[in-house]
Amino acid sequence: MEAKIKMKQIDAALLQKMLIGGAKRLEANKEYINELNVFPVPDGDTGTNMTMTALAAAKEVGNAAEVTVKEVTRGLSSGSLRGARGNSGVILSQLFRGFSKVISEYDEINVAILASACEKAVETAYKAVMKPKEGTILTVAKGAAKRANDLAVAGEKDLEIFISEVIKEAEVVLAQTPEMLPVLKEAGVVDSGGQGLLEVMRGAYDAFQGKEIDYSAIEASAGTKMVKPSE
Repeated sequence: MEAKIKMKQIDAALLQKMLIGGAKRLEANKEYINELNVFPVPDGDTGTNMTMTALAAAKEVGNAAEVTVKEVTRGLSSGSLRGARGNSGVILSQLFRGFSKVISEYDEINVAILASACEKAVETAYKAVMKPKEGTILTVAKGAAKRANDLAVAGEKDLEIFISEVIKEAEVVLAQTPEMLPVLKEAGVVDSGGQGLLEVMRGAYDAFQGKEIDYSAIEASAGTKMVKPSE
């Protein structure tokens, strides 16, 4: 039975676990994400590229010189930029870079800081893409950031509720991506990059809740066999 968590702040140690959890869940679902990959080119490597990017970041996050928010976010930003592979990996690294810029200034992170970081993440990623296309990972990130901002403005302080609601909004926006990109609708899939970002968010939330999960046992909704995450 899960205990009800009412948390108003995330410290560096929990942030570290959340970022690593996000990368692990992404890796566990990478084959499913590869199968969704039809845009911009149906080359089936979005999951692999995003995973390589996130794992490069997770490695530096886990090896941070000190467990401080500043050092952990330095690892997230530099690791993902160095490890970025493919379009989806580059966009993910830019989201991480923008996110890190905001939260690196604080010792502990609350709802208002997280909302501001989500906004900066989206702004940074959009600037990095020459011709941003809606119906992609960018759209999912933008929808999640807007919900984050709305919750912060409304005065939400409980991180449990905040993160849960932001993820729900990301799911809603992801489900709408086939209506924005005809190629997705034709293939009967949601955007692969958006799905990848959602898995990162879900993995971070799992870690936030203190869940110890064997991601190799997780099966995607399509019944795709999962790849066991490396330790």
